[in-house]
Amino acid sequence: MKLGEFLVARRIVTEDQVMQALALQREQGGQIGEKLIAMGAITADQLFEALNYFPQPPRTLEDTGLGSTFILNHTIRVFHSLGLETVGDLTERLKLPAVLCGQLLDIMRERGLVQVLGSGGDDPDIRSTLTTRGRELALEAIENCSYVGPIPVTLDDWITQVRKQSILAESINRDVLAANLTHMILPDGFIDEIGPAVNSGRSILIYGPPGNGKTTMAEAIGTAFASVVFIPHAIEIDGQIIKMYDATMHKATGEEPAPSAVRSLIKRRTETLDSRWVACKRPVIVVGGELSLEMLDMQYNANAKFYEAPLHMKATNGVMLIDDFGRQRVEPKDLLNRWIVPLEKRIDYLSLQTGKTFQVPFDELLVFSTNLVPENLMDDAFLRRIPYKIEIDHPSREMYDAIFALVCRAYKLDLPDDLIPYIFDVYYSRNGKPLAAHHPKFICERVQDICRYMGVTPELKREFVLYALRNLSSNADDARRLAAVA
Repeated sequence: MKLGEFLVARRIVTEDQVMQALALQREQGGQIGEKLIAMGAITADQLFEALNYFPQPPRTLEDTGLGSTFILNHTIRVFHSLGLETVGDLTERLKLPAVLCGQLLDIMRERGLVQVLGSGGDDPDIRSTLTTRGRELALEAIENCSYVGPIPVTLDDWITQVRKQSILAESINRDVLAANLTHMILPDGFIDEIGPAVNSGRSILIYGPPGNGKTTMAEAIGTAFASVVFIPHAIEIDGQIIKMYDATMHKATGEEPAPSAVRSLIKRRTETLDSRWVACKRPVIVVGGELSLEMLDMQYNANAKFYEAPLHMKATNGVMLIDDFGRQRVEPKDLLNRWIVPLEKRIDYLSLQTGKTFQVPFDELLVFSTNLVPENLMDDAFLRRIPYKIEIDHPSREMYDAIFALVCRAYKLDLPDDLIPYIFDVYYSRNGKPLAAHHPKFICERVQDICRYMGVTPELKREFVLYALRNLSSNADDARRLAAVA
């Protein structure tokens, strides 16, 4: 993510202002930050504050906030486990600046833990290998913990960064929300109904009959947030390591913001951000029936001897969707009891195997989605703790027609004028079935399946649609009525 994109995402400048600044940059040279200031789009203070949002790499080993013994044990463990030889190797693996990795190798040499082999081939980087004493200490460090990823950040540093990039700091206006819901057909006024809930950063309950877009709605809410957040590879607390960044859940932007773009304005800034952090989109984590209370606690790997952060900790600064709420392995009341303090105080308490309890921010938009009756899932006390309740009901006839047309465009299928009235006649009217938003997609997909099987061009012919409708219902009477139509 480039500086201009970041400033737009943070709603500090507009896209038009960035385009104007880029045009000036092409004509005059210089940095985009300078051009934005010259245009009056931002002030130097605003730019400094924006740059301060980026985690800055440590300039000394002490700046990491980690103890010297912890750093040395982690370094020698990584050096041995991954077969490293050079400062460049160590820099890539530890994600620390090269100068600090050079200092670490010097310390290891002074203590007789590594010995110099010389340079290899065209590579000017001096190669080193562990001594017998170094291998003994490495094996001892591995016995205590086998984590060999980037060196962690401290818990305090993570909490500081979480506060900088709080989900409450990003406002989603109506236009942004509407743009992220263009793939859905919604009732009039619905966006204005859900907009304040999205901006609240509090919990939301989305409820209604199945198959009408609750999950799609919740996921679209997550994508509406544009701001970049920084997630550490790992966090250290009391000498223990918690693995935080998860490539299966966190979507990296692929590019690191470069404060060097305006280094002429911001002195004593290093040229890159701290590589122990990954620039990501705000996380959107979806969990369904598999959710258990244990998944909300620290996950300790007894063999590897380090921790995996719980789901809601990985969702920090983002959105966490509890899909099919009420169908988890844990009772709804037990899950809500677990979250009484986080829902009210926006903090949570977690524990290590050592008995150490620590506090973490609960900075996320928590969304519950259910097709069950809310009053059957929780009492009034819990309903009060979920400030927003949004119902998504069956679509109207007009909405259904619009959804069908939208799906047909997506699947490149022509929609005959008489098809929807035909479907109403043979399926909804005769069987007394309610409309559902997912039906058009289901019908189009089944039509594509049968056409592919028959080796013909996909087409919404009535015989193919009847085949789809027979698979839409598991009721034997419905199937007989549809068979009679055929």
